[in-house]
Amino acid sequence: MAAAVIVAAVVGGGVLLLVRRLFPRQKAAQLLRYPADMMRGKTVIVTGANCGIGKALAGELLKLHARVIMACRDQRSAEEAAKDIQRLAGPEQGELVVKHLDLASLRSVRTFCEEILQEESRIDVLINNAGLYQCPYSKTEDGFEMQLGVNHLGHFLLTHLLLDLLKTSAPSRIVVVSSKLYKYGHINFDDLNSESKYDKAFCYSQSKLANLLFTLELARKLEGTGVTVNALTPGIVRTRLGRHAQIPLLAKPLFYLASLIFFKSPLEGAQTPLYLACSPEVEGVSGKCFANCEEEELMAKATDDQAAKKLWDLSSGMVGLAN
Repeated sequence: MAAAVIVAAVVGGGVLLLVRRLFPRQKAAQLLRYPADMMRGKTVIVTGANCGIGKALAGELLKLHARVIMACRDQRSAEEAAKDIQRLAGPEQGELVVKHLDLASLRSVRTFCEEILQEESRIDVLINNAGLYQCPYSKTEDGFEMQLGVNHLGHFLLTHLLLDLLKTSAPSRIVVVSSKLYKYGHINFDDLNSESKYDKAFCYSQSKLANLLFTLELARKLEGTGVTVNALTPGIVRTRLGRHAQIPLLAKPLFYLASLIFFKSPLEGAQTPLYLACSPEVEGVSGKCFANCEEEELMAKATDDQAAKKLWDLSSGMVGLAN
């Protein structure tokens, strides 16, 4: 028993030290305040809105009287989350719609977009929020490495299929959730689908870099259309995104405690996407990346025009848009 306590203390202390080094304590995010009816009459799609940042973001948009479409893979979880969101939003709120979207299936993405185009007269904001983090190796329905398929390719097709409606709804916005972990990846054009080797940490970073290059190239293509696109890195947030992380059993309680101290809450993590979706300060701004509601300077590999175009062309072929 004594040995177990000692091991737990050593392992837990090591985890706490690692967390402190990797994730310096973040100052509390200042919560944004907008007029209560700021988004009245506007339709916003949020992918992955059943938990974490997406759920908190949907709640804030609902308070601003937006029509919020929760695009989620797990229908039951989304419906339960919708009840929580509506309860917390108070008596004066917008409209909440739950729709099924599985980004690991191009067929599901196409079905979702067909329904949106039939049912919605406008889209004012598309928020590409859903994502997977360092999951065990698996493939999407279409044979793509799962993190690349969900984090990049699924959203790539989704955005493309909704572009015409976004253009007719202009001025409109596209918001892409990336991660600071893009810094640890590169686009492996020789094996984009990780067929020869799978490193879950690298594949996540590659997918988040792909988000930034996608934003860069899309902004160029959308010049003059009235549609803007910007990315963001939310920081380290307490969400279910890290459920696949390997943490020693004895260290889990200490890691949880550390997350309460050093990580942002989902509501704090939702402030920058909320800012990009609503704020008049970014009206007309496009092709940028933000952190803590301020423009962020990116590494050169995230602003490489040639890599962005090459990835765009390759991605188009992979999702069936080459022609």
